[in-house]
Amino acid sequence: MTVLCLTSYFKGEAFIRGCKERGAKVVLITSQSLKDYPWPHDSLDAIYFMPVVEGHWVVGHLLKAVSHLAQTTEFDRIVALDDLDLEKAAMLREHLRVPGMGDTRTRFFRDKLVMRMRAQQVGLPVPAFVHVLNDRRLKEFFDTVPAPWIIKPRSAAGSIGVKKLVNESEAWGVIHSLGDERSHHLIEAFLPGRVYHVDTIVFDGEIVFARAHGYLDPPMAVAHEGGIFRSHTLRPDDPDREKLLDLNARVISGMGLTRGVSHTEFIRHEGAFYFLETSARVGGAHLAEMIEASSGLNLWREWARIETLEEDERYELPAVRSDHAGIINSLARQEHPDTSAYTYPEIVWRLDKKYHVGMVVRHADYDRVVDILEELAGRFKVDFHAWAPMGDIPPP
Repeated sequence: MTVLCLTSYFKGEAFIRGCKERGAKVVLITSQSLKDYPWPHDSLDAIYFMPVVEGHWVVGHLLKAVSHLAQTTEFDRIVALDDLDLEKAAMLREHLRVPGMGDTRTRFFRDKLVMRMRAQQVGLPVPAFVHVLNDRRLKEFFDTVPAPWIIKPRSAAGSIGVKKLVNESEAWGVIHSLGDERSHHLIEAFLPGRVYHVDTIVFDGEIVFARAHGYLDPPMAVAHEGGIFRSHTLRPDDPDREKLLDLNARVISGMGLTRGVSHTEFIRHEGAFYFLETSARVGGAHLAEMIEASSGLNLWREWARIETLEEDERYELPAVRSDHAGIINSLARQEHPDTSAYTYPEIVWRLDKKYHVGMVVRHADYDRVVDILEELAGRFKVDFHAWAPMGDIPPP
């Protein structure tokens, strides 16, 4: 079996190694700017680098390049390791007729407008929203849905490009500033509340693993207001846990994910849960390291196992632990932050990345994990924390 991996960012090393351990040949296409990064070359049969033009790969060039490779290499799987590459992978599968999600299904996991419309169709609660397209519909939305609102790109990842709108005048100003790019955006009601995420493994349409977590600060606040990113597992007796797992199962079924991994986010507003977004990939911000600490499962490797199964093979979930774990990440003022003074025995992983600092903690006691995350946040602010605001509205 030969697996073609696509990623615009440095990630997925464990997926690549997992595929190789399963006996697959692995070919990687990534950005030219990542040429000197420590890719697991011992697990790669070939690596190719795409030039970046105005912040993106030229899709036409990618199609020609992969089609040329396919003259001598038959690709059995095409996998996008990052959210931004899902559409590229779908396009290549459609063109080369490789199994996996095509263009339409991929939009359920990539296009925020499409996933909200699909969520409504299958009866999932979502914040009120409108496509930034028709003036009459926009006016009706502003007249009936109280401000503030959020405008966001349909295909950006996470909180990139998200902007809060406080009144109709500001909203129209932002809409007009988008010009011909307005149709690539949506506006939805801003619902304050706590944000949660459920991370999932799916095989043959069945959820074989799902774990619910809660962010200590909303990701939007972290990205746009200078907070520190933190998340942790929910305790088993948390009444919200079963509600989240049930909603997540409805998302997976409604969106039609049949095999792979998923990261899905919800918000609790005034006692009710609302669907925010989902994905067909491992969650970002090193959440996989936190999940591995609590469960013993590396989502990247499990995803690799699923992708490299033969048609008659079944996926068997390894033994799973039920510890409590939490993660904290921040931009740092220092190029190489020194965390040697952080001697908590509960620390099981440390982030090694320029101008970043991060840790994963694990303990059998939930309260101890949350207490450590609070202590670390206070120390990070003094020792390391830096903040750079994200751009409000990037090009689609």
